[in-house]
Amino acid sequence: MSANTVTQRHYAIDFMKWRGIAVVASLALSVIAIGSLGIRGLNFAVDFTGGTVIEAGYQHPADLKAIRSELEAVGFSNPIVQNFGTTKDVLIRLAPIKQGENGMELRAQVMEALNKNLEDRPDIKRVEFVGPQVGDDLVEGSLIALLASTIFILIYVAWRFEYRFALGAILATLHDITMIVGLFSVFQLDFDLTVLAAVLTIMGYSLNDTIVVFDRVRENFRKIRRADTLDIINQSINETLSRTLMTSFLTFLTAMAMAIWGGEVLRNFGIALVIGIFVGTYSSIYVATALAYKLGVSRSDLLVPEKEGADDGRP
Repeated sequence: MSANTVTQRHYAIDFMKWRGIAVVASLALSVIAIGSLGIRGLNFAVDFTGGTVIEAGYQHPADLKAIRSELEAVGFSNPIVQNFGTTKDVLIRLAPIKQGENGMELRAQVMEALNKNLEDRPDIKRVEFVGPQVGDDLVEGSLIALLASTIFILIYVAWRFEYRFALGAILATLHDITMIVGLFSVFQLDFDLTVLAAVLTIMGYSLNDTIVVFDRVRENFRKIRRADTLDIINQSINETLSRTLMTSFLTFLTAMAMAIWGGEVLRNFGIALVIGIFVGTYSSIYVATALAYKLGVSRSDLLVPEKEGADDGRP
């Protein structure tokens, strides 16, 4: 009995001890994220809204107010002009062009407005145009992709393990998505196709991390038959912790490099990955596994039924 007790509690960190605090923290952050999404919404980039994005570089710090006035003077309504990176770099976002206009005409109008200041003519580094219909199609396709991914995750985990673990995995995935898009809403960061790609990537990353823990839980239930469920979960998390931390740390470094040095195109993609790696690792422990425990998962739920006589050594 003594040896069995030692075996059951052979772990260094009692993760499940803090599951109550973790649930409260997750709920609070989720409420903030959902509230921000409902009130402020997402700052959709031109990929989704349609329109034109122009990146210009100046030799001296740019006067954003003057640039905005110059664009309005040639007919652009409510242009969005902001710095990014440095005060010499300007990002201009324009509403979708009217029917009958084309990209070349639009570019000529923008150049006419920006070149009024002969002392500091800008260097146009990038011009991107997306039609309104393309933006609508991307929004619809993105929602379908997220919904399909969620459904397939539910089916896969329920088939591979057990429905209570499937519910935990789905809730963890939704938790990760909420945290990422919620932060982008709170800080009004541009939500474009690269961020959507990061969200889908994190869904797979978080699920993989969850599956690793689930596999170890099932294995330990098979090896330690008289152990308490909570002890088995804690021991499984501890045994997979080094692998999780090593994978997360190396991936985090790559994502951080993109967020810092990736430029305007990759910056938000890197930010989304940084957030997702952190919350994905957290949710694998305190959302997916903790929920499965709360729903009452047990050893009998995770093992394939054994053939009669398998336990007593008979053929």
